[in-house]
Amino acid sequence: MPSIVCYGEVLWDLLPTGKVLGGAPMNVAYHASQLGLSAQVISSIGDDVLGRDLRSCLTDMRLDSTLIQIHETYPTGTVHVTLDTHGSPTYQIVTPAAWDHIMIDTQNSASVQQADAFVFGSLSSRHDTSRTTLLDLLEVASLKVLDVNLRSPFYTQSLLMDLLDKADIVKMNSEELQIIGAWLGINGSKDQIASTMIKRYSWKQLIITRGSDGAWLYHNDAKIVNTGINVTVRDTIGSGDAFLAAYLSQYLISQPLESCLDVACSAGAYVASQRGATPEISHDYLSRIVKD
Repeated sequence: MPSIVCYGEVLWDLLPTGKVLGGAPMNVAYHASQLGLSAQVISSIGDDVLGRDLRSCLTDMRLDSTLIQIHETYPTGTVHVTLDTHGSPTYQIVTPAAWDHIMIDTQNSASVQQADAFVFGSLSSRHDTSRTTLLDLLEVASLKVLDVNLRSPFYTQSLLMDLLDKADIVKMNSEELQIIGAWLGINGSKDQIASTMIKRYSWKQLIITRGSDGAWLYHNDAKIVNTGINVTVRDTIGSGDAFLAAYLSQYLISQPLESCLDVACSAGAYVASQRGATPEISHDYLSRIVKD
């Protein structure tokens, strides 16, 4: 069974309807475990009620929490989430939080070294402590998967350049493609920006998610297109995380890249049609999208 380790924020999304477990690394790990991967999360939570509730939820979800540290000083992370009329979220990410203070140790370093893929994002680097730990873990990782996931104001151009330089596979959305392309001084169409980027950094793959319009996958000199799946959107929280988890679930068992992208788009669309970031995806549905 292929294995992944996801690094960064584990927290509570505080929606108008109540609190929901969240954080991109946890979302990716949860969906990856549903899709047949062995998944772990490296993070930190507070020694508080929210932290105990979080660990209890992870147990109920059968998600390995061995690598989640407990911080005695900083609180469990929270994010205030508002949704617009299209179900698109806006995030107010509370600081400080325990996940800003993840420490490297022999256990999480060994897990990253042994994993088939190490998944990380930019938000987990907003504080020096977790950033330093991430950079150390990247030194021992085999396949490094960056989900850009820009969250203003918690990123800088210099930080992103460092992370892009260390990645093997990169996922970003269309808006992030334009932002990073401008930073790099790359002009032209989205295809030209993407092609220049993948050559500049020698990535194995670049994946561009396009919401309801599907996704593009750049690999070597080829471009693979999925035009999207029509669903009634309830909210888009976690849909990109489900997309990435589903993609890796197929890629790590050496499925054709077209199939990897199709399954990823199907999983992302399904989560967008449900409430919250971590709906259970039925085995019947999984069998259908993998088969199709």
